[in-house]
Amino acid sequence: MNIKDILSVTIILFSVIDIVGSIPIVIDLRKKEGKIHSLKATVISGVLMIVFLYVGASILHLFGLDQASFAIAGAIIMFFIAVEMILGITLFKSDPTSKGIGSIVPLAFPLIAGAGTLTTILSLRAVYSIENILVGIIANLLIIYAVLKSTNFLEKKIGNGGFLVLRRVFGIILLAIAVKIFKENFLLTVKEFISQMT
Repeated sequence: MNIKDILSVTIILFSVIDIVGSIPIVIDLRKKEGKIHSLKATVISGVLMIVFLYVGASILHLFGLDQASFAIAGAIIMFFIAVEMILGITLFKSDPTSKGIGSIVPLAFPLIAGAGTLTTILSLRAVYSIENILVGIIANLLIIYAVLKSTNFLEKKIGNGGFLVLRRVFGIILLAIAVKIFKENFLLTVKEFISQMT
């Protein structure tokens, strides 16, 4: 295991999941539902992420896709998520028809373990080892649980202005990482294409 890689994976996933930026949504859900089950939401989202980490590549092979192509697609999604975070705009709209138990839908899925998170996990497999990604996922689950348990406290201490600053900082980091993943996998794809042509 590589500490630098684990830290990189943890920051990438933290930026994509954006649990800090989702606190206003969590607070709103708590008001509507009366109570949010933090542990249940964390465990369900964790199971989704870990299952996708191990089974996601098999799903790709089933459709005849390689990890580099998926990583490029994931990097593009990460790029747009970063743009959302930096500019404070909404590009990915949630489905208003999907209703359910607040701790599972929409909190565990799609808010925490949504399409962006799952795509990112598969994209990370093209760059980092499974062990490092797994530790990064677990680290994020601990952060998610801590944030969900202390939303009221964080709301009072950080405030809306603080959340906006944090969101933009992590948006810039995510943007840079998305460009890096795109560049590395695009070059890999080009090299493979040239080697097949010669």
